[in-house]
Amino acid sequence: MLAYEKAKRTGVLLASLPTYNEFCDVFIRSKFDKFISIELRMEIINEFRNVVELAEATEIITVCPEPKDNKFLGLAITAKASCIITGDDDLLVLHPCLPDRQAFRGIPIVNASDFLNMTF
Repeated sequence: MLAYEKAKRTGVLLASLPTYNEFCDVFIRSKFDKFISIELRMEIINEFRNVVELAEATEIITVCPEPKDNKFLGLAITAKASCIITGDDDLLVLHPCLPDRQAFRGIPIVNASDFLNMTF
């Protein structure tokens, strides 16, 4: 929640219809029950829909170990995003904060904790 609030305060939240739909599908999974109630998650989804800017990815990316996650990379490249915030290990494997890795085409891919420590 803290990373989400910081992202709203410091930047523009961006999604495509496919990335928004995946966020909704994943966020309602029971694995999140121990962290946040389904009712609050539904409120967050509704709020997110109102604050997110929808865009369409124009670049096709095929580098992610999990092909369905390439849509997040394509959107980030198209939008010239300042970062991708994710808990998805298939995206974090491209993690730019590791000493031996660079950002994905100049875009950091970070988890929520790392995002909270970033300054803009």
